Amino acid sequence: MGRSATVRVEPARVLAWLRTRHPDADLVALRPLGADAQAGLKDYGYGRPLRVTFTAAGRTHDLVLRTMAPDPFGHHRRADRVADLVLCHDTFGAIPRHIRPAEVGAFTPDGDLRPLPDGEPYLITEFVEGRLYADDLHRLAAADEAPVPDLARAEALARYLADLHRAPARPVDYVRAVRDLLGSGEGIFGLCDSYPADHPVATPARLRAIEHRALDWRWRLRPLVHRARRTHGDFHPFNLLFRAGTDLSVLDCSRGAAGDPADDLTCLSINYLFFALVERGAFEGALRALWDRFWGAWADAADDAALYEVVAPYFAWRGLVVASPVWYPRVDDATRDRLLRFVERLLEGDPFHPRRVDDLLA
Repeated sequence: MGRSATVRVEPARVLAWLRTRHPDADLVALRPLGADAQAGLKDYGYGRPLRVTFTAAGRTHDLVLRTMAPDPFGHHRRADRVADLVLCHDTFGAIPRHIRPAEVGAFTPDGDLRPLPDGEPYLITEFVEGRLYADDLHRLAAADEAPVPDLARAEALARYLADLHRAPARPVDYVRAVRDLLGSGEGIFGLCDSYPADHPVATPARLRAIEHRALDWRWRLRPLVHRARRTHGDFHPFNLLFRAGTDLSVLDCSRGAAGDPADDLTCLSINYLFFALVERGAFEGALRALWDRFWGAWADAADDAALYEVVAPYFAWRGLVVASPVWYPRVDDATRDRLLRFVERLLEGDPFHPRRVDDLLA
């Protein structure tokens, strides 16, 4: 994902960069490290460390220009490579006798070298008006009946996802998404690490068993690369903005915008269940009606009956979020226990269908 990594390292661009630091610099040689290669000045491909030899102030100097090429080890996104090289810049100087970092930067699309400043990153986006969909769920949690406009919104969200997921993604993105589902700091392992060690309901033994079952699911999902689709990656009610009717904007697409559609479907739908359990102690009323309408509208709009066979670890991930005493400290332990039982039953292989949710919660 992201911009192309096919940048050529051109001597003229390297010299221009050198002269921003040493106005009298002259480039002597640009040659790859770690391989027998002809010394001299030529263009080189992105992803190989280069020894840069130059003169300035009457002396000869050497630097190493390091770049990264995409690879299947967690570096296929541009953001991965930026993060890795920034981490190198931040840590190389902390180790005794380690080579010292000089600068971290980025190649422009034209091939110029531009430094990145020190400090924390930021992102600026446009602003749009709207109310969070979470406000709707709070309002409806105690209601017995779902108003027609709210049912229409549930349908609109289902159709949005069906349309979103029609775009294919690369197999490497699918494998990455399945791996991150478990192993990332925001995935199942990271969430389990965030639970207090002395929690009376989410005990370490219980969380460990959930992790083990989820790991088995990873090896069931991993070959299913034909399921790779464009995804949102964090499709929960706090990332959805509605204006009048079904006029929708979405926020904070996450995790590379690719993976399994089950990620988005479970991320949203578990919140119907969660908000109802917290408010009513049972999955009934208006939010149950939204659950039914959402899943029904999705089934009508999408051709993906196999999704029911792969949702378990994604529901486990999102279940660990809503059961978390860190994210939701005021949820009572009885509700946490029901949410974790829902997770455990799915991971054990119980069939999922939206109409069978009561069996999984019992």
